[in-house]
Amino acid sequence: MADYSQHAKITLRNPSEALALFGPQDTFLKWIEEHTEAQILTRDAEIAIQGSAAETASLEQLFQVLLELIRANYVVTQRDVQYAWELAKEMRADQLLDLFKAVITNTSKGKPIRVKTIGQRQYVNLIKKLDIVFGIGPAGTGKTYLAVVLAVMALKEGHVKRIVLTRPAVEAGESLGFLPGDLQEKVDPYLRPLYDALYDVLGTEPVAKMLERGMIEIAPLAYMRGRTLDDSFIILDEAQNTTPEQMKMFLTRLGFNSKMVVTGDVTQIDLPKGKSSGLKEAERILREIEDIGFMYFSEGDVVRHSLVQKIIVAYNEDKE
Repeated sequence: MADYSQHAKITLRNPSEALALFGPQDTFLKWIEEHTEAQILTRDAEIAIQGSAAETASLEQLFQVLLELIRANYVVTQRDVQYAWELAKEMRADQLLDLFKAVITNTSKGKPIRVKTIGQRQYVNLIKKLDIVFGIGPAGTGKTYLAVVLAVMALKEGHVKRIVLTRPAVEAGESLGFLPGDLQEKVDPYLRPLYDALYDVLGTEPVAKMLERGMIEIAPLAYMRGRTLDDSFIILDEAQNTTPEQMKMFLTRLGFNSKMVVTGDVTQIDLPKGKSSGLKEAERILREIEDIGFMYFSEGDVVRHSLVQKIIVAYNEDKE
């Protein structure tokens, strides 16, 4: 039998708060109701909760935190509500207040860029603190995007003189030689996600100018050989598809006053059978080095459509 021994009440200031809190057509509220045993009653400007002591306390914290974010003009999404509820079950939802209110920077269109999960905040702090950071985890966790954002900030603030973005070209078993077009055209499809992140933060025109001036360089990993990169912010994306030799070659390009961020997802290795992943090997070999940071993202850090999270979980369960 459901336990309704505890009661809590939350007062709303106006109808627009209720709209922001419950979501369009009450979708957020319906989602919360599906995921709790407690009863949630809403009338006029009040939310009444009846349930067990633990659930009532969690729901009260959930609504208070979401309300505080709404009152600080933060636009709450379905994803935020789900993440907040996961944290509220452990009475940790209040950690979101600092998280969502802190703006890293703005996009070229003036939209604030914020970290969306506690894992993302840890990652951003690691990158600011250390010269080499590995971001490992599933797609949609913001590993590459946040690295690009921090690279652009470092460039704007004069901490580095250029940004170098690279990824290995082994997708879908295509050899670059067989793709039509010149080098730039051959490489671009692989590097599209990196361009997209740059365009979002800087705008299309500034990116084109910076590429022209060599302040931003986007190149396949093979073009890093034999170079030392000083005063640079270097990002290696899709690192699970490097060979151990490529990874060692890349990491030893680190020059003075430079930062490196290596991102990848060890569950999506596209290397030919029998080839081991440079990312897995680097993880094993470098784990003990104090000045190298490893950040592991989980499904909980996925900030894409809520279905993406479910898809990742289902694949992980199937593999186990």
